[in-house]
Parts: sequence; structure tokens; C-alpha cells
Amino acid sequence: MAKHTAELTINSAHIHIANINKCLKNSKSDIVTDFIRSTNNGIVITTNKLANDLNLSTIEKYLKSIQNVDSDLIESPHLPKSKSYMKIIGLPYKIN
Repeated sequence: MAKHTAELTINSAHIHIANINKCLKNSKSDIVTDFIRSTNNGIVITTNKLANDLNLSTIEKYLKSIQNVDSDLIESPHLPKSKSYMKIIGLPYKIN
């Protein structure tokens, strides 16, 4: 996500959290967005449980629908790929 797009999202984080949670609830998901924070590469959206592909696509659709945000600059959301994160949540990872 471009820096400008990330700043627009962070400035209204409380609104976006509420709207993402509404979208997740409408899709009958049991996860809840806790907070949004900015990083060098874009934004991080933290949820209370591990998100699946449906949850990630729901969040992506919402982010692309935000006014004043270029949807072409929004990358597909993904889970963190660090080995320590994968160990903590109990997901298998490939050692190269």
C-alpha cells in the first residue's frame, strides 16, 4: 500500500475498524479487528483470531471500497511470514 494511502487509512482508523468488523460480521465471521497500525510498507490490521482466506478477502474488498484510496495500490492482505510468528500460532512452515 502506498504511503499516502496508508496515511488516509490510519487517520480514520477507528471508522475503518468499525466498518471492517461490520463486513466481517455480515460474512458470518467470528473474528474481530482490534486495531490498525502503520508500517514502512503499508498498514497492519490486527485481529483477535487467525484470519482465513475468506476473512482476508472481506477485508481487502472493504479497503478497496474506501473513497480517496486508489484500489490499484492495495496489495492482497496476507498473514505474517516470520518463522517465530508461525511457531507461536502453531502453523507449519517450510525451512529452506
